[in-house]
Amino acid sequence: MIKFELFKMRRLRLRAQRLLRPEPAGVDSPESVLTAVGGVQAQDYPAGLLSLRARSEGLTSAQVEQARIDEHSIAWTWCLRGTLHLISAADALWLVPFLGPQLIAGDERRLFGLGWNGRSTDFALSLLQNALLENGELSRSEIRRLFQENNLPYEGQAPVHLIYRAALEGRLLRGALNVREEVYVPFRSWVGELQPLPRAVALARLAERYLAAYAPAAPADLAKWSGLKIGEARQAFQLISGQLVEVDAAGKTAWLLESQLPWLEDVPDQSPVVNLLPRFDTYLLGYASRDWMLEAAYAARVLLGGIIKPALLVDGEVRGIWELQQRKNGIEIKIEPFDELDPEMIPLIDVEIAEIERFLKT
Repeated sequence: MIKFELFKMRRLRLRAQRLLRPEPAGVDSPESVLTAVGGVQAQDYPAGLLSLRARSEGLTSAQVEQARIDEHSIAWTWCLRGTLHLISAADALWLVPFLGPQLIAGDERRLFGLGWNGRSTDFALSLLQNALLENGELSRSEIRRLFQENNLPYEGQAPVHLIYRAALEGRLLRGALNVREEVYVPFRSWVGELQPLPRAVALARLAERYLAAYAPAAPADLAKWSGLKIGEARQAFQLISGQLVEVDAAGKTAWLLESQLPWLEDVPDQSPVVNLLPRFDTYLLGYASRDWMLEAAYAARVLLGGIIKPALLVDGEVRGIWELQQRKNGIEIKIEPFDELDPEMIPLIDVEIAEIERFLKT
């Protein structure tokens, strides 16, 4: 079995995650980046944009919005782990029908506890879909009013869970940004008809796509990232076993795609690799454990309840946190390292700060 130490494992995962910056070779497209990494968490939309920034060359926030709002080549919807993600439109077509049923089943008790039942749910879903097709978009308050006018549950969280159900059925997704409230648009009009796959085919595809972006990794990592049950994650690895190479990654059994074996022969660059990752970045959400990237002594500074703070990454290890603040004349970024950084890292951090400014301004 191939063995390598922690430094090499981190480098491999940085490479898979597109966090080892190559020499600039043109501007990436939002769709190509999201396809390569399998999507980024975007419950905090600005953070989702910055996750794309960290994995791209030359991309701007305006281009991401153009791809989503004008070109409809990427989608903002509930997906992996039942959480809002930015994913490519092509992936949304098969991921939503693949992951949706299990997420719907998991939310059914809560939905019914808010006053819905089978009949009212079906009626509301049809009513909502028709209203979206007629109007082109609806805000959350408009949806609430639609339910109220039709004697459906509309108070508290009742509309939210019905909207969630509609998204998981591929009826709607998030539309243009609105500073006051969420806006929803019809799924099919924006990204096309759902393309459900046989479950075994979808499992195999998800495992292959996951390893392409997260290897070396194990079934437990796939389960954590996707929301699949561990048994299905193991089955997914088994379905592509002919493409896999088992390795000892810093004492843990993991797998690479056979196509990634040449990566092991690359001589690692000895200069530090510095990344400023936003809140809820997929690098910190993509594995069953964070022990290999974050010392236990610093975990409480990064993980605050359900919040994952912006992370300063050095060679794949979380070495600090940071904060972005909007100012009248631009943005200000404050870095809080856990301990003293080597002087050679300072200009690399400055490059990252400049890149964030460029991404947000243009």
